[in-house]
Amino acid sequence: MKLAIVLAILLATVSGAIRYGRRTRKGRTLADWAVGGRSLGTVVFWFMNAGEVYTTFAVLGISGYAWALGAPAYLAFCSVSLSYALGYWLMPKIWRAGRAQRLVTQADFFAARYDARWLGIVTGVIGIASLIVYVQIQLVGLGLIVQLTLDGLVSPPVATLIAGLVMVVFVFVAGVRSAAFAAGVKDVLMIAVVVLLCATVASKVGAASLLDIFRVAEQQHPGIGRLPGLDASSPTTAVWLLTSALNIAFGNWVFPHLFQISYTAQSGTAIRRNAIWQPLYSLAYFFIIALGFAALIAGTHPPGNNLNAALLQFVSERYPAPIVGIVAGTGFLLALAPGALLLLTAGSIFTRNVVGPFRRDLSERTALRLSRGSLIVFAAFAVWLSISQKGSLVKILLDAYSAIGMLAPGVFLGFLWRRTTATGVLAGLVAGFVALLAPFAAHFWASAVPQWEPGLIAMLINAAVTCAASLLTPMPSSRAVSVAFPCTPLAADAVRGSNVAP
Repeated sequence: MKLAIVLAILLATVSGAIRYGRRTRKGRTLADWAVGGRSLGTVVFWFMNAGEVYTTFAVLGISGYAWALGAPAYLAFCSVSLSYALGYWLMPKIWRAGRAQRLVTQADFFAARYDARWLGIVTGVIGIASLIVYVQIQLVGLGLIVQLTLDGLVSPPVATLIAGLVMVVFVFVAGVRSAAFAAGVKDVLMIAVVVLLCATVASKVGAASLLDIFRVAEQQHPGIGRLPGLDASSPTTAVWLLTSALNIAFGNWVFPHLFQISYTAQSGTAIRRNAIWQPLYSLAYFFIIALGFAALIAGTHPPGNNLNAALLQFVSERYPAPIVGIVAGTGFLLALAPGALLLLTAGSIFTRNVVGPFRRDLSERTALRLSRGSLIVFAAFAVWLSISQKGSLVKILLDAYSAIGMLAPGVFLGFLWRRTTATGVLAGLVAGFVALLAPFAAHFWASAVPQWEPGLIAMLINAAVTCAASLLTPMPSSRAVSVAFPCTPLAADAVRGSNVAP
């Protein structure tokens, strides 16, 4: 019964997504495959963008964090709201630059804005590495769901391999429009599942109501609803919450796949409407956190004390097989929709910005095949990371945002300050990664500025060095500046004649 429901949800969604993606004549070129013909309207764009709000991280990661630590899970509320406040300003600018310059990837923007093809290569490699870590999050969650579906008959490594294969098959035959369709189905199912579980969860754990779950949790585990949470010695204080939320907010739209999503919109209005309403959409985190608290009250003990599996274990113990099947089937889509977009973006960057500068004669057919083929390599590496490295989904996410956050100064300053230069961005990247990854860095920041998110510290250092180095190097050409400032008198002529990405 459970397996049949999962397969029915999965096959119906995937077949519908593929038919929707191939319904138009789009998809014959790399650009059409990657940015959907730049034609996604408000509704489709909503689900594509919202697909990044609700992933396996949102449901399994946040509920597991609530089960293990309590109040630190409130990070989800803060980071999403801040992200969309910034997105309201930034995403239309990205869309406008992408449409005017015919940009396909984030690395295209860096190459065009700073008139430096080599910077496109550097930022492309950084973007691909960050995307692989983000795919790891989806595969960790999907592997757990595969185990639940198969009643634990396969080991975690085998489950992760199956998860990777399913994801590759989906993205290999799909494109950005297919991913948007799957994201829409996934969001509808996820809301239905969350409502179903929350309507019944109180009776499963002996609470009077959904709100009463928080009272019972506080009664059984004093301090769970206040920072730092269940572990009084944890660094998850108010300072941690603020700095982590800012790190996520500034890094969010800098992720290459979200940058690329901005290109897919039909208009800037579609983007702004989404940015206005989607913070309300994130209120579903309240119910996800409540489910994590319920699992704790119920005495749920996932195998190996794996907090990522807390919600799945709770549902499998307290609900009948049909409900478990619906939850598992929805979980598949929670990983497939965003995972497909992540791999698709990585493949696009690899072909256009890593291989393209050295192979200028690539035909559209060859470029599309190369992009699809590279997906398999990136997915395999993500599978290896998922099997070899352990940790909570929240911790993996923060690591991914710390890495991609190194590109944030180059993006934000690129739209704010005409004086920003390619050499300045490179100097900032070097300084930022040293501050983030040097052997002495973690210990030094922990003692110098305790409880601060290291990624935000590195981002601030990056921004300062970028500004200083930009002042010492020649200003970019007016054509390059016009990518981010198309309405200035200096750039007006350049924007009119610049329709092809460098």
